[in-house]
Formats: sequence, structure tokens, C-alpha cells
Amino acid sequence: MKNVLSFLRPYKIHIVIAFSLMLVELFVELLLPFFLGKMIDTGVVHKDMNNIVMWGSIMIGMALLSFAVGVVNSFFASHTSYGFSYDIRKKLFEKVQAFSFANLNRFPTSVLVTRFTNDVRQVQNTIFMVLRIMSKAPLTVIGGVVMAFIVDVRLASIFLVTVPLLIVFLLWVLKKATGYFNSLQHKVDNVNLVMQENLAGMRLIKAFFRRKHEENRFVKANHELTNVTKFTFRFVEASMPVLLFIMNVSLLFILWFGNKQSIAGITNVGDVVAIVNYAMRVAMSISMFTFIIMGLSRAKASAERINQVLSANVDLRDAKTADDTLQVTNGKIHFDHVTFAYSKSDKHVLHDVSFTIHGKEKIAILGATGSGKTSLFQLIPHLYEPIKGSIEIDEKQITDYTLQNLRKAIGYVPQAPLLFTGSVADNIAWGKDNASKEEIIQAAKDAQIHETILDLPNQYETRIGQKGVNLSGGQKQRISIARALIRKPKILMLDDSTSALDLATEARLLEAIDKYCCTTLIITQKIATATRADRIFLIDNGQLIASGTHDQLLQESKLYQKIAASQLGKEQLYAEG
Repeated sequence: MKNVLSFLRPYKIHIVIAFSLMLVELFVELLLPFFLGKMIDTGVVHKDMNNIVMWGSIMIGMALLSFAVGVVNSFFASHTSYGFSYDIRKKLFEKVQAFSFANLNRFPTSVLVTRFTNDVRQVQNTIFMVLRIMSKAPLTVIGGVVMAFIVDVRLASIFLVTVPLLIVFLLWVLKKATGYFNSLQHKVDNVNLVMQENLAGMRLIKAFFRRKHEENRFVKANHELTNVTKFTFRFVEASMPVLLFIMNVSLLFILWFGNKQSIAGITNVGDVVAIVNYAMRVAMSISMFTFIIMGLSRAKASAERINQVLSANVDLRDAKTADDTLQVTNGKIHFDHVTFAYSKSDKHVLHDVSFTIHGKEKIAILGATGSGKTSLFQLIPHLYEPIKGSIEIDEKQITDYTLQNLRKAIGYVPQAPLLFTGSVADNIAWGKDNASKEEIIQAAKDAQIHETILDLPNQYETRIGQKGVNLSGGQKQRISIARALIRKPKILMLDDSTSALDLATEARLLEAIDKYCCTTLIITQKIATATRADRIFLIDNGQLIASGTHDQLLQESKLYQKIAASQLGKEQLYAEG
């Protein structure tokens, strides 16, 4: 909670001004019943119109002052709360940008979206209400009790019993409600997760006609959220009758005892009216405590969830020994007995992998689904940390490079191409800062997508929908490849990113890549693609079981023979052999 509230430090002056104005407003409101009592005792009882006009004018003037102060207070409260939410969202975004893949596994997209939006908004609204109303309510209770004692100690003595009783009760409600609201926010996460998956996979859902199944998933998540919300709000709302019952009993006592005192001539009628007025203000303020508890409970739960992101340990940072002048120049890659798992408790995805790839060499990587090919790729740009072993680039430990310098030298095309909302040119230029029009076009030509772009309605300025929904799989793959090529990388990694291309287009693409003189790693399932590589790595169950040229592997690896035979056919395979 402290970590989240620390974002209020730049707004200290605004907070002080808002609180000061709120205190002025409170002071004025606490004086009004006192002056009302004076007007009754000196004016109404004695039918003195001058006193009535005088005290009435003072009260009207003070009411206008309270209104003006309240408006200015709202301005400073709004500035503080919205400035706070802007700053914390900015910090959250920067933190997530620094996350490693391991951190992102811990915080799914749906969870982060909820914390960026719903949780930040809950804290933002609570800060505004604290500066405007929430802090005023308990101070009104305290001030009302103090002023009641100033007017008449005997009548006000009832508050000595009721107020402490109410405070203890409210603290108990606050403690219980915080836990309930925390559970509620988790249910919001679940609903967001189902919605996000359905919106992203709507085409697949329609293709498999799984609408009913997904509707049931959403209904279940929504039902759980509804039940938790009902229970939580009913619990908090149930405190209201308890609060009002105690305060109304107090009010009845004041009226009964005040009437006796007034008849006996011990207490003035104006004093009884003033204390009744204070009791009603205290009751109104206490009736707001349900709303306050609800706000504080939700804000506390949301602040804790925000803090989980802000305080998350980013396990991949530049090492202390990293040299920010060190650049990748040749693209030589060396794995030395590398073992990797996504977490310590998980099974090893890669086990004791060792190899050397020379600069500008082209390597094809084959293996069954789940054999560890993509995991191997993700270790090269230091997206994950290996459990054992070491990785070298250009005969330097991977940790000797800063993350920025290392990753700027790598062009990585993931298995599932991701395009951003914007133009085709924007998506290609995303790979390089300040890319020129000529560089964009050349990268598109090399990626074999230039002619296709020219056929689009606005060519390079054609807008791409979210995640490239208005493009085919092959078009998305080639734009993603162009985005990697525009970097002029020293190491190019293609994670099965030519799967949607026909053999002729793929052949032209690989020929164009040769011009870049970079170390190229291609994950593929096609033997025809693998034969174009200098060497082929065969991975099975997280181990490098064979490496060599196509002809060498045909002679030495039974697994490779089976893969080749399944694609080329035995007759063609033996004819080539």
C-alpha cells in the first residue's frame, strides 16, 4: 500500500490545499448549528427581528463560503487523483515493458488489463473521495461531538457511549470487507480472461461451432463474479442499519432528555436544537461510513494487486559486468551444456545442449512439436535464463552484452506473427527506429511481400486491423519477416515463420536473406527448406541428437530418415541418396 501511495508525493501541495479547504468547509458547517441555536435563543424566543436577521445573514454568508470552498476543493482533489492515476499507469506500463517472459507467465494479459484499468480506477476514485468527502465524514463526527459538548455537556454525554461502539464495529467491517473485495477483483480477472480469449479466438470458435461451450464458460465466470459481488455488497450494506439504529437511539435520548431539561429551565431551547442538529450531522456522516468502508476496502485490495506488479522481481536485467559498448559483429553462437526449464519445478525443456554456429552460417532446426525448438530460440536473445551451462555470442558471454545491444542485433520472427494496428509501413518500420521509405520497400521486397502490398487499396498506407485480421496467414508472416529484415540483423531467427508460404516464394525469400550476410536460424518442418541450410540440427525431447548436412543425416540418423521419407517418399529419397 505504501508503495502505491508514494505516487502521491509530487502532489503534496495540492493535497495540503485540498485538505485545508476541506477543513474550512468543515469548520463552517460545524458552526452553523451553533449559530442556529443562538438565533433561536436571542431572536426567535424573544421575537427580536434584528437578531434573527443578523444571525440569519451570518449563516447565509457562511453557507456561500462553504459552497465556494467546496468547488475549489473539488478542483484540487480531481487534479491530484487524475495525476496520480496517470503516473501509476505510466509506471505500470514501464514495469511491464521491463518484464521477462517468466514475469509475463506469472501475470497473464487479462490480469494486467484489470490492474491497469479497474484497479487503478478504484484507487483513483478513492483518493478523490478521501480529499473531498471521506476524510470529512469522520472529522464531522469528531467535530460534531466536540461542539455538542461545548453547547451542553449533559446532553452530549450520550456520544461517549455510542461513538466508541460504532468505531469498533466499523473497524471490524473494514477488515472483513477488504478480504471480500480482494476475492471480488480476482473474479473480475477471470471474467476478463474469458472475454479476452473469446474475442481473440472468435474465428476459431465459429469454425469449430463452440459457441455454446464458450457461452457456458462465460456464464460460469460471470455467475461466480455476481455471487461474490452480491455477498460482499450485502455484507457492507448490512452494517448501515446497525449504524443508523445506534444513532437514532442516541437522537431519541437527546430529544427526551433535552425536553425535560428545557421544561425545567436548565437548558435553553436553542441549545437542544443545536445538539439535535449536531446529532443529525453525526448520524448522516456515520451513514456515509458504509460507502467509505466500501471504497477503502476496494481501494486497499486494488492497491495490493497493483503493488504485486510494481514490486515484481524482474529476473532478467543487464548484468553488472555488461559492457554497453559491446556490439554483436559476426553472429557466432555457442551453447555449452545448456539446460533450461521454465521454472525450477518444471521438467527440463532443454537438457545438456551444446553446439557452435559460425557467423553467417544458415542452420535449419527440425524436431517434433514440444521438442524444445522455440525454447532454444528464446535463450539466444536472453529472454530466459538457462538453469545450467552458458551461451556465447561472438565468443563473449551473453551476459557481457546489454539487453538492448544484444536484441538490436537480432531479428526474431515468432511462430505466431503479431501485427499492430496501423499501416503496413508502420508495421514494417516497427523493426527499426527512423526507418526510411526506401528501407521499408527494400525489406518488403526481400520478404516477398512488396507486390502484394501494391495490390492493397492504399498500398503501404493500408490500415491493418487488430493483430492483422484483414490479412492472410502468409501475408502476416512476410510482413513480420520484413520487420525483422529492416533491422539488418547480425542474427536472424525464423520460428517456423515460412509455414504458410509456398515452396517457390520460400525459395526466393531464402535467396534474398543470403544478401544480408547474417547468421540465420530457421525452425521448419519442411525437408525442402532444411536442404537449403548449411547444416541441420535435429532436436528430440530437449536434446540435440544429430547435426550435419542433409546427406550426412540421411546416412547417420534414423529419425531424420523417417522424417525425410514421410515428406519426400522413399523412391525420391533413395534417388537423391
